[in-house]
Amino acid sequence: MREKILIVEDERIIAFDIKNCLEKSGYTVLAIAAYGEQAIAHATEFHPDLVLMDVMLKGNMSGIEAATEITSRLNIPIVYLTAYSDVSNMQKAKHTQPFGYILKPFAETQLITTIEIALSKHQAEMVMREALQKEKENRQIKSNFVSMVSHEFRNPLNNISTCTELLINYSHQLNEAKKTEYIYHIQNSVQHLDALLNDVLSMGKSEIVASQFNPAPIDLYNFCNNLITEIKLTASEHHNIIFTMQDEHGLQVLTKNKQISYLDEKLLRHILTNLLLNAVKYSPHGGTVCLETFCVQGEVIFRIQDEGIGIPEADQENLFNSFQRGSNVDNIPGNGLGLAIVKNYVDLHGGEIYFVSKVGFGTTFIVNLPSQLK
Repeated sequence: MREKILIVEDERIIAFDIKNCLEKSGYTVLAIAAYGEQAIAHATEFHPDLVLMDVMLKGNMSGIEAATEITSRLNIPIVYLTAYSDVSNMQKAKHTQPFGYILKPFAETQLITTIEIALSKHQAEMVMREALQKEKENRQIKSNFVSMVSHEFRNPLNNISTCTELLINYSHQLNEAKKTEYIYHIQNSVQHLDALLNDVLSMGKSEIVASQFNPAPIDLYNFCNNLITEIKLTASEHHNIIFTMQDEHGLQVLTKNKQISYLDEKLLRHILTNLLLNAVKYSPHGGTVCLETFCVQGEVIFRIQDEGIGIPEADQENLFNSFQRGSNVDNIPGNGLGLAIVKNYVDLHGGEIYFVSKVGFGTTFIVNLPSQLK
């Protein structure tokens, strides 16, 4: 199918001559307009491949004004029709960056050649714009990736920094058990960083896929209890962080009661760490943060509850999208990647995540993960 042309010419005889010439050359003429406003309406309705626009039109709107509107709104190439005497208007027309000029009276070959050049030029320009847009999107993806990596590395680095500072500055006040505990947290964070680095190298080749999901036996009580201990290191004295766990019979689980589940420990650490750190971070004045774990048949449920600032209702729908944050976070640091990562890792487990929140009263996140209980 040949290109579609809109003719804007207030001299009826000239307009029909152009129409006949174009149709004879295989082009489709969508309409003929005599006024600028009419030209804009036709262009909006039909979206032609090119507009032949007379510089001088009858009515309140000139061809240049109509062309400016069509170009800005619809990105349709314009070729001007003009007489030799239109010197001043030609200067104005140049500012609209037309794709060609046809001088009246014109020869048929001049008309067709100018149109073909204009269409080819516009096509090349569109290809270049698409390439530039793709390059811009690629740069944004790289930038987002760097932000995500930074977000993920920050938590274990903070743990290492905190434990190291405590060992250096307060070593004389610490007993051997406490020193051993801090060293354990440092080693654990280093292992976490090493795992993250491996993930980054993998993500550089391809995105995380379900085949990389590796559930294995995990002692949930010790895992969650150790995680809570790490979170307490970064929380203030105004935060009260509580961990409780119930087994499939509704009984409280203690240290001696091993509760083995099959989950991906690496991804679970990401999920709970992000949610717990968010609970602390978005409770800037302190308060209670609870991690409750429920082991039921074939499923583990985690409930993370805080008494923080809450999430405005208008922000809740897009909360799991990348770079989305609550409009009430003010100067609380963050880049809006944490929950997007959490959602991805929950999906890899085949689980679900949802939340309830009220501004000024806090937020509760609930994560349901399928598991084999032993």
